[in-house]
Amino acid sequence: MGWHQTNDPKLKSWIESANAPDSDFPIQNLPFGVFSDGANSSPRVGVAIGDSIVDLSVLARAGFLEQDSALFVQASLNAFIAAGRAQWRAVRLRLSTLLETSNGELRDNSAVRGRALIKQAEAQLHLPVDIPGYTDFYSSKEHATNVGSMFRDPKNALLPNWLEIPIGYNGRASSVVVSGTPVRRPKGQIKLPDVERPVFAACRKLDIELEMGFIIGTPSALGDAISCEDAEAHIFGMVLLNDWSARDIQQWEYVPLGPFNSKGFATTISPWIVTLDALEPFRCAQPVQSPQPLPYLCHGGEHAFDIALEVDLRAAGAEAAQTISRTNFRYMYWTMAQQLAHHTSGGCNVRIGDLMGSGTISGPTPDSCGSLLESTWNGQRPLHLASGETRAFIQDGDELVLRGWCQGEGYRIGFGVCAGQVLAAREAA
Repeated sequence: MGWHQTNDPKLKSWIESANAPDSDFPIQNLPFGVFSDGANSSPRVGVAIGDSIVDLSVLARAGFLEQDSALFVQASLNAFIAAGRAQWRAVRLRLSTLLETSNGELRDNSAVRGRALIKQAEAQLHLPVDIPGYTDFYSSKEHATNVGSMFRDPKNALLPNWLEIPIGYNGRASSVVVSGTPVRRPKGQIKLPDVERPVFAACRKLDIELEMGFIIGTPSALGDAISCEDAEAHIFGMVLLNDWSARDIQQWEYVPLGPFNSKGFATTISPWIVTLDALEPFRCAQPVQSPQPLPYLCHGGEHAFDIALEVDLRAAGAEAAQTISRTNFRYMYWTMAQQLAHHTSGGCNVRIGDLMGSGTISGPTPDSCGSLLESTWNGQRPLHLASGETRAFIQDGDELVLRGWCQGEGYRIGFGVCAGQVLAAREAA
């Protein structure tokens, strides 16, 4: 059985919850993450399956995996990722075999099974990787066009360089947090209309950016460029990403060098990293690019992925959430391979665990905007919620939840959730 057979849509697991059509974590997925639980507070590496987590350290110590258990008794995935693609695939293949419905090797070993399987509801999920560096791109043509139309001439919404290079900026790795971490409303300089000087105040236009992120799995050396054709071989997997944004702080600070404090206060990612192997059946054609990119940004074949995306907003005090956006990762103009090729084209090295954000993912329809900036047109057209409230931007107490999945035949490859609730800005000391 080769690794590609782990994607067989006919596969079922003896863990029944994994066989539900709406489960994010069927046997075809097997994403990696880091968790702890009440019985063992030490973070360690696990894999999601249905409503459970497989503790890889338990399986390794019991001889069910060939890998050293030390790889999995870790507070991050970095050591496991550093073992290389052959090891990633070997572990995923072995788990697919162990968890398949007809295999009793683990299922019938009650002693090991009882230690190796933990309910997700009883576990705490941690930031899955130690992130040395974080870069965020600006690669959705629809998003860039919306923003350009909003703040510039709609006839010249895209700046001349946008169709030539994947635009990006170096973000702040230290403030990347895992789903469920509260986000404090930032303070900063805000330039109000018709006032000569800025004020220092709490952000009044707090926003989200619906993004995907990819995690570097194979590093590169300083001075070396990664080719577009080889770029995907350097990617371990993907996560959901919310690039929280303080739009009013951003508007004042971004000239001439780009975002700074308006982006550095928090970036939320989902806890489970879905491998590119699991996503392979959902590969699809990227949008047609015109003009044709320069040779170093050209690659043959299909390099987009059909990942459905949603944003839910649960207003402060409300019991139910409301979906405010539906879009798809396949709309992205610049591919992950092109982003990584351009990132390293000048000799910038990448390291294991580096996080690359896609940029806001917006689609072609009004309900497919990946930010409130677009969907409310900078607050001019507030969203009307089912509760009767409106939202121009995010208010204190609001919770935003990002979801994503690839739909297969009777199963789906999901990413779980990427959630964060906004707390009020800190009072002045």
